[in-house]
Amino acid sequence: MHLLVVAKRPLPGLAKTRLMPAFGADGAAELAAAALADTFDAVRGCLADRVLVSFEGDPTGIVPTDFEVVPQRPGSFQERLAGAWDDVGGPALQIGMDTPQLTAADLDAALLELTAPHTDAVLGPAADGGWWALGLHEPEPGLFDGVPMSQTDTGDHQRRRLTELGLATTLLPVLRDVDEPADVAIVAATAPHTRFAEVASRLLATVGEGVR
Repeated sequence: MHLLVVAKRPLPGLAKTRLMPAFGADGAAELAAAALADTFDAVRGCLADRVLVSFEGDPTGIVPTDFEVVPQRPGSFQERLAGAWDDVGGPALQIGMDTPQLTAADLDAALLELTAPHTDAVLGPAADGGWWALGLHEPEPGLFDGVPMSQTDTGDHQRRRLTELGLATTLLPVLRDVDEPADVAIVAATAPHTRFAEVASRLLATVGEGVR
């Protein structure tokens, strides 16, 4: 089973833009970089037999050299996700870079769910209404057709799309993405020993309680 990570280089002004009003461009990028590094730590420890990183930007110094890297396809986010699945080309669990609290055990549990009898897909709902993980036995044409991204009902739309494609889907535990300033302290508290929590603690001490 493969692990597909969809991510981008955490550049100031481009990474985690919804965090910028509270933490500034540099702070948002630093949080994104820490979250991505924590994600890669979890990925390295899981039982996936192949790791493919679909990456936007220069991976040098960001993506571990022992991971396979392919550049993201051009187009909309839906098109880039579909391209990433074409690149992985087989059974896989897809995650992003927004859940630094993920552990190798969490990933192993999700991969195990995907191998369960009568399961065609797994979907990990996010607390904000999106999703943090999607697993399939093989790429599905039109998987993201009609699914709006970055909305409070994205997860519901994606689940309906899986049903439309005739895929028996198991839901994974709900996790909180780091998207808004209020998410930073909440997620950091659930994973206090991560790089993300260390960066969050320092930045929160600077910006004050207004974003908690």
